This record gives sequence, structure tokens and C-alpha cells, in this order.
Amino acid sequence: MEKKAKAIGLLSGGLDSTLAAKLILEQGIEVEAINYLTVFCNCTSKGSTYLASQRAAEQLNIPLKIIDVSEEYLEVIKKPKYGYGSGMNPCIDCRIFIFEKAKQYMEETGAKFIFTGEVLGQRPMSQRADVINIIERDSGLKGFIVRPLSAKLLPPTIPEEKGVVDRSKFLAISGRSRKLQLLLAKEFGIKDYPCASGGCLLTDKGFSRRMKDLIKYKPDFNLEDINLLKYGRHFRLSAEIKLVVGRNEQENNKISVLKREGDLIFSAEEPKGPISILRGASNGEFITEAAAITARYAVGEKGNCEVKIAYCRYPEVARAYLRARPFEDTKLNRLRI
Repeated sequence: MEKKAKAIGLLSGGLDSTLAAKLILEQGIEVEAINYLTVFCNCTSKGSTYLASQRAAEQLNIPLKIIDVSEEYLEVIKKPKYGYGSGMNPCIDCRIFIFEKAKQYMEETGAKFIFTGEVLGQRPMSQRADVINIIERDSGLKGFIVRPLSAKLLPPTIPEEKGVVDRSKFLAISGRSRKLQLLLAKEFGIKDYPCASGGCLLTDKGFSRRMKDLIKYKPDFNLEDINLLKYGRHFRLSAEIKLVVGRNEQENNKISVLKREGDLIFSAEEPKGPISILRGASNGEFITEAAAITARYAVGEKGNCEVKIAYCRYPEVARAYLRARPFEDTKLNRLRI
């Protein structure tokens, strides 16, 4: 019996990538899915630790390999050749980076091509015809990326020309409407897929502001710095010093885990309130201001009573105390990132 051709699918777990995998499977192609994760991925439902790609792979009954590329990806964020999108999302450079990784995996596994759920014109920065050409060229995959949902609107790929896959069974979807995808999902019996809201924190306006601030004041940032951006309210007190204040008990716990040596840790004791991290204050600068900002979020917008604040420099155990009145909102807004 002739051995099946093998393809590598980039599977995010969203509807488009799941449908693309189904269309390839329908042609008798052996499929292995791969999902590259970065620290910026927001790929699980709230309260879940189950990746959307895992759920999709189970529905499709295909093997899935999940690879965290966060460390390497930081270099893409710092200096993207093709710049950022509306937020801090370097979409073109991101696609090139991911395809380069997929190319290596394709060659290692003996696969014939890579496929994705990309739809022509769906994303304005990375899914235009001219940009698709740039991405394929720069990743070294020209002619080896099959896009089943939009294939009939794009030039034939090498697998299509060689008859490895039947181009006539692919689609001609374009634009941002998902009507055709929803109909196809119903036809294939595909259920339980995430909404099309995107899974990248770099497109989020609030996170992008914090990311831009980090790049400006600490261009040599690392994964620890990125993880801290995900939680709390952030205030820039000076070029070297930043304060992060927890919004709730869950964020207090997260912030506590992310503290590192040299950080000043503040906690509102009476009344009970947020935990804050003052990072970069090596000589104890801005202790009064940090305590007052912590107090502001302990008593709320209209509170004006004194708050007992405990603080220490991590990893010290002994704590000092002071009483602080809430920081004025007019000044607070000027400091908030």
C-alpha cells in the first residue's frame, strides 16, 4: 500500500485552523498538528488550563505537539523588522518566526508541506496577499504553505501542482465574515471552539501600553518582566522605578509569586487591601508615594482615612510599618501606565 503523504498543521484551536485540518484530513493526508506557544498567548478559557489546540486535536483525532518558544520570541518583540500593528503586535515578524520553526519541524518529520487556517484579508497586517508573499519568502517556505480556506484565491502551491492535495476541494473564503466557516463547522460536526477574539496579549490596548513602557525603560527585559505586565495596575515613578498594585486577592497572589530579590513589597494591613511591588528602588526611593498609592486602592475612590501599610525588601522577613493617606487621583492618573 502506498504510504500516505504527511502534512504539518499549525493548530491554534480556533475555528479556522480546525477547519483547515479537517479539509486536509478529508483528502487522506496524514496530519500532525503543532502549536507554538509564547508568553503572550492567551489560549485558554477563563478558569481553564486546557489549551484550545488540545481540545481541537482531540476532536480531530490527530497528534499534537506543543512547544514553548517564549525565550526566543522575545528577540522578535524587541526589534521587529516589519514593525508593530495597532498594539505592540509584530504580526509579520511573528509569522516568519513561527514558519521558520515549522519548516525545521517539517523537514525533521519528512512532511510534504505545512498548512494553516489563515484566511485572505481576515487580518489586515499579516493576511494580505502581498504580505503572505513576504512571509513565505523570508521563512524559506515559498510554495510549501497550503491555506485550504483561501487556496482558490491564491497561486497554486507546490503540493497542489504535484497532486499531493486536490486544489478543487479547497475553498475561496476571504475577509472577516465567518458565515461560511460556521456553516462548514456545522457540516463537519465541529463544536466547542473558541470565539474569534484573538489570543495574543500584544493586541490588547492596556497590555500594549505596559509593553511599550517596558521596552522604552528596560530594553533588556526578560520573561519575568513580561509575566509581571499581565497583572495589576502599573505606575511609572521614574525611568528606573515602577510600582505594580494588585487589583484583587487573585492578583495579589500572582504578584507575590513574581517578586524578586531587591523588590520592595507593600501590603495594606488596616484596612486590608492590595499587595504592591516597587521595583528598581535600590536606595529606598518613593516609599512614601508607593505606600500612598497602595492606600488609595485599599480605601477606594472616595476614602480618605489613613491606612496602615507594611513593607519590606524581599527576601527580608522583618517588616516596617507606616501610615499613609490615599494618593490624589489627579496625580495618580499622570503616573499610571
